[in-house]
Amino acid sequence: MTIAVTGAGGQLGRLVVEDLLARDVPAADIVAGTRRPEALADLAARGVQVRHVDFDDVASLDAAFAGAEKVLVVSGMDFGRRVTQHEAAAAAARRAGARLVAYTSGPHADTTSMLLCGEHRATEEAIRALGVPFTFLRNSWYFENYTAQLPTYLEHGAIVGAAGDGRISGAARADYAAAAAAVLATEGHENAVYELGGEPPFTLGELADVVSKATDREVVYRDVPAEELRTILVGAGLPEELATILADVDAHIAQGALVTDTGDLARLIGRPASSLEDAVAAAVAAL
Repeated sequence: MTIAVTGAGGQLGRLVVEDLLARDVPAADIVAGTRRPEALADLAARGVQVRHVDFDDVASLDAAFAGAEKVLVVSGMDFGRRVTQHEAAAAAARRAGARLVAYTSGPHADTTSMLLCGEHRATEEAIRALGVPFTFLRNSWYFENYTAQLPTYLEHGAIVGAAGDGRISGAARADYAAAAAAVLATEGHENAVYELGGEPPFTLGELADVVSKATDREVVYRDVPAEELRTILVGAGLPEELATILADVDAHIAQGALVTDTGDLARLIGRPASSLEDAVAAAVAAL
């Protein structure tokens, strides 16, 4: 069975490929799709089929997915163009005869008003309309969204957000990748929708406490209005569109939009998801 993974040059896609290999899926049965095949020379040396994939190049999609029975479409980052790109990838998978298209979506994509998930919802609708069997992997927030900012937290002694006391069912990127690999490597996931997130959910105040304990330095949570957070993010150098999206995420966190209690993540990976404490400790050790 040939399995194709898009975005294999990125952080999540690469982890999915590595997890498939760890599950003893033959390297020759894995297609690692990327815009820059030369960057995955190490995977090619291990026997993985490295193929050029560009969501904006339909010919590349048809060539990359040829012979694939399952295709994982890892959502891209080209905000404003993602629906067209994702639909093109799913349509190419259908033309290739794939019997499953998995897609990394967002939390509660079909019902949330969160700006980040608008394109996820539209992508899910487009994939459903294609008539190909699907699996929607609705990943909640990544621990890495926060741990990557540890130097900033420590510099300012604060985590600034607009999430109030809202809770977040976060998880490590590696756990979301393991869930995707489980869907690709096993059967019985046709037309399934998985709401994925770790347990227990945490607040940004609790994140600040975990960071303080792990670093032995005081870090507090400072809550601000969403519009002020957007201004702060723009001032820090983020593009206005991304700053608006991230501030909107925090506003929705305050309303409970990132809480997931299905247990789907632990069931798919066959173990409890990694803890926030472990994620922060690993990030601190890597500083």
